[in-house]
Amino acid sequence: MNLPLLLSLICLLMSPLTSIATSASVIGKSHPVLSSDLMTPEALWSMGRIGTCQISPDGKHSIYTVTYYSVEQNKSHTVIYDLQQDGNTRLITEDAANETSPVFTRDGSHIIFLSNRNGSYQLWSMKADGSDKRQLSHLDNDISDFLLSPDEQKVVIIQDVESHTSIQPHYPDLPLASGMVIDDLNYKHWDHFVTSIPHPFLASFSYEGITKICDILQDEPYECPMLPFGGVEQLAWSPDSKIIAYTCRKKTGVAYVTSTDSDIYLYDTEKGTTRNICKSANYQPIEPDYTLSFKNQPLNAQKEDNNMGYDTNPLFSPDGQYIAWLSMERDGYESDRNRLCVYNLQTGHKTYITESFQSGVDTYCWSADSRFLYFTGVWHGTSMVYSTNLKGKVKQLTEGICDYSIMGLTPSGKELLLKKMSMSMAPEVYTFQLSTCKEQSLTQENAWFYNHLTMGKVEDRWIATVDGKQEQVWIIYPPHFDSNKKYPTLLFCEGGPQSAISQWWSFRWNFQLMAAQGYIVIAPNRRGLPGYGMEWLEEISGDYAGLCMKDYLSAIDAIKKEPYVDADRLGCVGASFGGYSVYWLAGHHEKRFKAFIAHDGIFNTHQQYGETEEIWFPNWDFGGAPWANSHNNAFTDSPHLSVDKWDTPILCIHGMKDYRILHSQAEAAFTSARLRGVPAQLLLLPDENHWVLKPQNGILWQRTYFNWLDKWLKH
Repeated sequence: MNLPLLLSLICLLMSPLTSIATSASVIGKSHPVLSSDLMTPEALWSMGRIGTCQISPDGKHSIYTVTYYSVEQNKSHTVIYDLQQDGNTRLITEDAANETSPVFTRDGSHIIFLSNRNGSYQLWSMKADGSDKRQLSHLDNDISDFLLSPDEQKVVIIQDVESHTSIQPHYPDLPLASGMVIDDLNYKHWDHFVTSIPHPFLASFSYEGITKICDILQDEPYECPMLPFGGVEQLAWSPDSKIIAYTCRKKTGVAYVTSTDSDIYLYDTEKGTTRNICKSANYQPIEPDYTLSFKNQPLNAQKEDNNMGYDTNPLFSPDGQYIAWLSMERDGYESDRNRLCVYNLQTGHKTYITESFQSGVDTYCWSADSRFLYFTGVWHGTSMVYSTNLKGKVKQLTEGICDYSIMGLTPSGKELLLKKMSMSMAPEVYTFQLSTCKEQSLTQENAWFYNHLTMGKVEDRWIATVDGKQEQVWIIYPPHFDSNKKYPTLLFCEGGPQSAISQWWSFRWNFQLMAAQGYIVIAPNRRGLPGYGMEWLEEISGDYAGLCMKDYLSAIDAIKKEPYVDADRLGCVGASFGGYSVYWLAGHHEKRFKAFIAHDGIFNTHQQYGETEEIWFPNWDFGGAPWANSHNNAFTDSPHLSVDKWDTPILCIHGMKDYRILHSQAEAAFTSARLRGVPAQLLLLPDENHWVLKPQNGILWQRTYFNWLDKWLKH
């Protein structure tokens, strides 16, 4: 960043902070006063978080977004930067509003973006130098995302529409009534009650504005993109701008909450017709038993021709002959392996081209000549870049102790645009030269922090499991580690339950922050995590209280033998399935641990089955409902059944807007511990969901977290 901009932003942040609505209080880059070279929660929250990035058509500059947080204002601010070839960075959106999702027009003269500067998110344009900002849309509702057609004559915008498939509309004469009359499932999802859903709208586009707006899913009660995480990556334009591919799970109510069967649809913008390219012409839906896992039910026997699982994120090939997408094989299994499916638009033939890669595909893009696809996926604790031809010949392109994700191909077609991160570096943008396999740093958003903070050493180790297999474990050491000292040590239990512990960077569960407080962190890639083959991945399904728990204990038992680990000061922490793991281990750890912390964890699996909003999850993992599959160890060995063995201090944390795992789980665990006479603390966050997103809640979370650990492991 250039010095004048840096100084101006620092001055803004040092001035009295009032309202984010005034330009004098724009939240920008700030560097906290550090009392040492050790990471603190405040330093972590001061780091910029890079979002999207795109290189101009002439390759001479780039635009990217960064989100900054103000703990004092308890708000965030997203801005757009312009990065020149000489490395000079310039802020091109200086308004107090959030400005996001910038894309260059094909001639590079303008940037189209979203801004809420007039109260709601609308479509805007500006010249490439940031001048001449114009509002292009004036709609009643926010635009959450958009996708400009290649010919720039049309645009897809995403807006919410009313939905009453589960919750009845209010009586007009009772406008202040807060009650909800609910007729079906999917009345709540993630962190909200479902009274609206996103739809894609097609509109004509020009610099004068957008017109002729029509809902592609007019009168259809289905969401697109799919909630809770789907964005505009779930839609794609054909190169000739005539076809829109979109992702949709066309189900409601009970069928919606038990199924993961989404499909790719092609919408013809000229004819107004839609066709499903995932299902064969003779496909006939089979009614399942909704109270049992779909794993062995007849509907999944149709999987060969009908793409029964999640099918998402379509991309047309540049030559227009193919469309690719991410495809899971089985219905009801949200953690199935993501494969790359390529569909020939002329013949209708499908080819799965990553079958030799025994892990899931995360991000991908086409090569400029349509002969290859590039993708990222986790293997042995890192996420690398790979290429595959259309025949499925896979080749690894990158190496290192880091994670990559693909943002796209550069305009030249000779480079990939990547995000790169590690346990010691927040995401930054890089280019990757395909001919030489050399990378180059494009952004250095958080270089100041890397230059002023000492990070702990990160290494991996392979541990023997109880059944004679090998488990990869990440170890993060405190900065200035001294092998002659003894350190309190934390066992980190991963969530998911099938999410990899690769080289990701978290702004809350940050391993370097934990290490900076004087803890060694042990993070095992236990049974159920991807990157070790399908057998390892799937051994957790139906076996929550089995080998995966033994894997945790194998890891801590091996590492605690090291002379620098204080075996009398061991803690165990985790969130989501990691929170379940903590609750379960609290009743089965045989006095290994001196402190526990569970965040948004399942305490009572019987209770969880009837409370969660996505039933496919417990159906697959527990085998079905407790009355239909009572012998599963998730039910017979639920954590709440072992409270009589709890004897170790425990902190229970939960967001009260978490509808995936309700806060009643943490309250029940806390109550049980206190009635047992076990030291316990409960942190409830009324306005947070499965994560903690607000800055002051984040600082409160981290202070409570470390205060609890320090109390029981350092004193």
